[in-house]
Amino acid sequence: MNRIYATIIGLIVAVSSWAQSSGLTPELEKAVEQQRYLRLMFYNCENFFDTDDDPLTRDEEFTPEGERHWNKKRYNEKQDHVSQVVAAIGGWQAPDIIGLCEIESRKVILDLTLDSKLYVFEYKFLHKESPDSRGIDVALLYQPKSYTPIKTEFIPVHYPNSSRSTRDILFSTGTTRNGDTLHIFVNHWPSRWGGQSETDELRCYVASIVRHKVDSLVTANSRSNIIIMGDLNDYPNNNSVCSVLKAKTEFSNFEQTELYNLAYYQQFVKMQGTHKYDGMWGVLDQMIISGSLLDGNGPLYTSKDDAHIFNAPFLLENDDTHIGYKPFRTYNGYQYNGGFSDHLPVFINIYRK
Repeated sequence: MNRIYATIIGLIVAVSSWAQSSGLTPELEKAVEQQRYLRLMFYNCENFFDTDDDPLTRDEEFTPEGERHWNKKRYNEKQDHVSQVVAAIGGWQAPDIIGLCEIESRKVILDLTLDSKLYVFEYKFLHKESPDSRGIDVALLYQPKSYTPIKTEFIPVHYPNSSRSTRDILFSTGTTRNGDTLHIFVNHWPSRWGGQSETDELRCYVASIVRHKVDSLVTANSRSNIIIMGDLNDYPNNNSVCSVLKAKTEFSNFEQTELYNLAYYQQFVKMQGTHKYDGMWGVLDQMIISGSLLDGNGPLYTSKDDAHIFNAPFLLENDDTHIGYKPFRTYNGYQYNGGFSDHLPVFINIYRK
């Protein structure tokens, strides 16, 4: 136990020193240091594979003999990078709930929660091997003192007109330490590989599944506290998000049963992004919440200004093709780059009256 406390103190000191020299904007530094009731974050880890060859999936390139020469050293470095991001976003207090995507296996989650520096925070997790052809999954990490899952579903996606497989939708209902109920969705919607318009119906179909579940929640309780996080592989103004999921983009006169997309505010008002494509930043990694968390009438509350993109300088590198910066990713094509991810993480602070 003394070792755990010593590690926690060491992490806190390291994070404090890092925060002072990290180059965060004053707004982001304030958000990280902000006292809160809960902090939820989401991170696309970019191909966080173990080094084993799973004969049931197309993961051969992420093995020591594969095209990417994915070995134990690189795996451990990736693990260190993810734990560093989590600790940095937590500031003085680790994030309470973490959604992750592009996680290959239960082994990856076990190693991250038990064998990295994150072990001191004693995270538990929800995970299931998905039918994704490459074997990548979504997962939810949580601190038991902050969140207790009551019911968990891994909602499968069976396309009506396609045999293509994709990740399950992780849906968890649980309670906070004061007994407030949260409904959390962790998503990784189908990619745009093959073209945006050609794959649009796939994302719209997944959006319809989430929307159907949301409708059942608000029908049962109009003040359901809903948080939808994930890499949607669409932007906040795309059809799947606006028309199918029906996530609103106006932040006034909140209705408790409606969904509101905080990512829209980040991309089109604050002009920020989590991913860069052809020199343009956009927000693929989104936080969408129910109006019950925004209208100020319930015990839990937040605002559009409490959702943030964690664009810390150590997660960025110079963009030599276009202007400015881009995410410091693990691979550039098949060339090992030694970075963190091709996506930036997002987080939201939630308060309690």
